[in-house]
Amino acid sequence: MIHFKTIRKFLVVAALAVAPLASFAGVFVQVTIAPPILPVYAQPICPGDGYMWTPGYWAYGPGGYYWVPGVWVQPPAVGLLWTPGYWGWGGGAYLFHAGYWGPHVGFYGGINYGFGYGGAGFYGGEWRGGRFAYNSAYSNVNTTVIHNTYVNRVTVNNTVINNHTSFNGGNGGIQARASAQEAAAEHENHFQPTSSQQQHIQQASSNRANFASANGGHPQVAAMARPGAMNTAVAARGAAPAARQQGQTQGQAQARTATGGFGGNQANRGQAAAQPRAQAQPQARPQQQAPQARPQQQAPQARPQQQPQARPQAAPRAEGHPGGGEHKR
Repeated sequence: MIHFKTIRKFLVVAALAVAPLASFAGVFVQVTIAPPILPVYAQPICPGDGYMWTPGYWAYGPGGYYWVPGVWVQPPAVGLLWTPGYWGWGGGAYLFHAGYWGPHVGFYGGINYGFGYGGAGFYGGEWRGGRFAYNSAYSNVNTTVIHNTYVNRVTVNNTVINNHTSFNGGNGGIQARASAQEAAAEHENHFQPTSSQQQHIQQASSNRANFASANGGHPQVAAMARPGAMNTAVAARGAAPAARQQGQTQGQAQARTATGGFGGNQANRGQAAAQPRAQAQPQARPQQQAPQARPQQQAPQARPQQQPQARPQAAPRAEGHPGGGEHKR
């Protein structure tokens, strides 16, 4: 019996070690702990025409839950849409259902990921004649650069869940079931995430600052414009700037650099940069206050004593060239 438990434990650990890769292949990851709530963050601006938004989510690895930042990516083919992955309760555990590309958006647990993914379907854009058109009501696009846009402030039959629950079913989860259309989409031809998406999740799993145990559910890198574009990273609301300034871990320091310029980070870094300057100015000013030391160098007060004794005719030269008079001494 003990031997069987040891083997079973080894298989579970091995499965978790390859969880990021397994989830892409559609394999369910089984966890007994509920994922954290979804963080609140701003959507980076779309980097260019042809990019589509994929929302961030909590993945699971050997170190626990970690955040995979939301990111703009290019689809593998024209006409495909992204169905986000989601956590669902079943069989006494939380199972992760991997995301995929397909001609229609399937069921993603009723999770409100935002930015057009309100729990059912997708309202951030649609394909029109072989070109993707952006719904600027839900997608952050620069309409002066991207012209294939429209505005449609639709709702999902007033059933959008406005909380941040990140899993379906079970105690406290979203109680949603797949519609007939979503169920049909699950049987369509699906495509796995692109290589850039796979690399994106691998990078997220290697950054300790993305783990919920390190950020308390408020990732410092919640979203970015493109995979690997850390200079465009956006921090989640509630990510403590004090913890980032202290640099508690190396991963947090890397995330702090990545999120510089967003939210309060730029102001904090501006204050930190101003402090050394403010300290340097008082140190330099006493050295520049030469008028306080010059009374000791006023040679004309001492020279009248020398004029009657030695060279009374040299007094005008000493007044006209005080430096020369002092040098002769």
